[in-house]
Amino acid sequence: MAAAKQSTSRAKTSAAKATGSRVAATPNARKTRSKSTKPAIAEFNKDQEVKAFRDMLLIRRFEEKAGQLYGMGLIGGFCHLYIGQEAVVVGMQMAIEDGDQVITGYRDHGHMLVCGMDPKGVMAELTGRSGGYSRGKGGSMHMFSKEKDFYGGHGIVGGQVSLGTGLAFSNRYRKNDRVTLTYFGDGAANQGQVYESLNMAELWKLPCIYIIENNRYAMGTSVARSSSQPDFYKRGESFGVPGKQVDGMDVRSVKALGDEAVNWCRGGKGPMILEMLTYRYRGHSMSDPAKYRSKEEVQKMRDEQDPIEQVRKRLLEKDWAKESELKEFDKEVRSIVAEAAEYAQANPEPDASELWTDIYR
Repeated sequence: MAAAKQSTSRAKTSAAKATGSRVAATPNARKTRSKSTKPAIAEFNKDQEVKAFRDMLLIRRFEEKAGQLYGMGLIGGFCHLYIGQEAVVVGMQMAIEDGDQVITGYRDHGHMLVCGMDPKGVMAELTGRSGGYSRGKGGSMHMFSKEKDFYGGHGIVGGQVSLGTGLAFSNRYRKNDRVTLTYFGDGAANQGQVYESLNMAELWKLPCIYIIENNRYAMGTSVARSSSQPDFYKRGESFGVPGKQVDGMDVRSVKALGDEAVNWCRGGKGPMILEMLTYRYRGHSMSDPAKYRSKEEVQKMRDEQDPIEQVRKRLLEKDWAKESELKEFDKEVRSIVAEAAEYAQANPEPDASELWTDIYR
């Protein structure tokens, strides 16, 4: 009997080894490729540091002004500010080329600005004016510019992920060597359509970079309390989609990881997930007092990891800019934002007939 058991055990072991050998040799066999190892930090030259500083500063000042206009009642509905997360979109934009596409959720003003959309048009849309990108009908969450390859601005949580996957499919179908950046947050990462999209993207090797902007609190609940797997870069493992995690408060780290992901996609290797560890200083939206975290926590992030302050320090330490020059940059950016706000407030509201345009019946 003992000999029979040993024989059966050996048979099972042999079968398992044989099966394992066959699986390993199968073309469709997938291995876990997700990594949390810190990528190389991109070495910026003076022009890159200055550009990153100005682009992030434009987003910061624009969002501060939007917050003021919201408080004055000039912006209605929802308004989700990007203050604190500027390094993510600026670093990724530095990694792509003209013709690559960008799509995101409703925390979208920063993405629009770095794509090259006119601050006047963005602010006019926020205030519901006819000169806005959606002629005053879309507001904060629904703007679009085909000319700048920006495809929204979407109010449905996670809804843009499947649309971004569709954009990537069109690129692969047309063989145009374009890459799609699909942004979403840690809260949206739990949505079902995200996983349907990942499955399709890996099956068809679509050139899509899924960027999870993990600002740690989603709509107001800590990741630790809402996600059984808080390492979002691992979310594609069951589909074979590689993922990596990076400090999303350092624009150089974002750029380095962005370069790697873009090369991966352009090389025909399929999609990749990038988890950006970032932090928003304001509440989820302007109506959120953010009482679920302490003021000390927010101030600590501002003092120690602010993305703009990191670049400012490097520019001064390397003697690539004087304090007076940086103040002049800030003055120029504030002027651009003030002009945009003035334009928006002076712009007329859309005519009632506009209600009937762009409507499918």
